[in-house]
Amino acid sequence: MKLSFEKIYEVVAMIPQGNVATYGQIAALLGHPRSARVVGWAMRSAPDGLDLPCHRVVNQSGFLAPHYAFGSQSVQRALLEDEGVTFLKSGAIDMKKHLWHPTE
Repeated sequence: MKLSFEKIYEVVAMIPQGNVATYGQIAALLGHPRSARVVGWAMRSAPDGLDLPCHRVVNQSGFLAPHYAFGSQSVQRALLEDEGVTFLKSGAIDMKKHLWHPTE
């Protein structure tokens, strides 16, 4: 069964403010643990009208999306910081503190 963008968008819509999820985490939640790239493609193709919190989706190490996703990484970082997300000295998100755990 193919991983659909619509299902990805449903999961992304559930990520709470102040939390982040990884591309791989979203793929795994949908039963496709090896489809992180598909999640990335879905984020890049997300229609503006859905008003999704795409800025809350990051890579497994807590680094931000490539510069082209939001115009620059500083835009994504500012959106996350406005929600209370904190960053480590390396520039990565503090994943221990902010990774979304949807079963909790």
